[in-house]
Amino acid sequence: MHIEKPTPLDYFAALVADDDSLPLTEAALALAQDEFPDLDLQAVLAEIDALGARLKRRLPADAGPVQRLRLLNHYFFQELGFGGNVNDYYDPHNSCLNVVLRTRRGIPISLAVLYLELAGQVGLKASGVSFPGHFLVKLRMPRGEVVMDPFSGLSLSREELDDRLEPYKRQRGLVGEFDMPLGLFLQAATSREVLARMLRNLKEIYRTREDWPLLLRTCERLVILLPDSLDERRDRGLAYAEVGRDEEAIADLSVYVAQADEADDRLAIAERLDELQRGRTQPRWH
Repeated sequence: MHIEKPTPLDYFAALVADDDSLPLTEAALALAQDEFPDLDLQAVLAEIDALGARLKRRLPADAGPVQRLRLLNHYFFQELGFGGNVNDYYDPHNSCLNVVLRTRRGIPISLAVLYLELAGQVGLKASGVSFPGHFLVKLRMPRGEVVMDPFSGLSLSREELDDRLEPYKRQRGLVGEFDMPLGLFLQAATSREVLARMLRNLKEIYRTREDWPLLLRTCERLVILLPDSLDERRDRGLAYAEVGRDEEAIADLSVYVAQADEADDRLAIAERLDELQRGRTQPRWH
């Protein structure tokens, strides 16, 4: 009996089907299959597990959370040498965990995923934080929470976090009576939210580079991950149009126009849809 091997999208869909069992590290690694179709995911996961096992062997049996955190930070940032890719921040390979693992360079969110995996393996309670502009990590310690920048390896004080947040607040008018407390920006991100942020980073990179095939693959993953998001359905439709798959584009954009009643771009998308339906479009991203 012939059994077809699941496609990368099928595999990703299975990983993200249920929030309670969503394996963040494996699902994040699976994103790299768009750039590396022959990637052996299980081999890379085994390599990550080996790093965790090496760290666990060094932990004293009675090591408390603070000692575990210190050992983890030294191991991850000093010994293994993980850090931010300051020379080529917008390289899409910074979001491919297999490359980050090999080069020891990435962006905050990809570094955070690996850091969170190792933190969990040594019994630390850690989570990602979708902080505006820069993904962070927080760890629950006996005397409170520690917030870290996975790009630099530095822990951040409340004052430093406020300083980082200030431009974002000013830009959006969140000042004075509209001010929002810092704690609202430090909520733990779910695995689904982490993956969505990774994919949206890639979507913007591929859109800027006009790499339409990889943009489409990224949009397909986002629709799988966030099936109720009309914005992601719209963007997949626009990506379909860019690669000449007009029927799929029409299907997605029709859903958006029908359901996004109050969207600012509804009229523009309706015009694009009309062009596609009339067969006289020159596909272009909105």
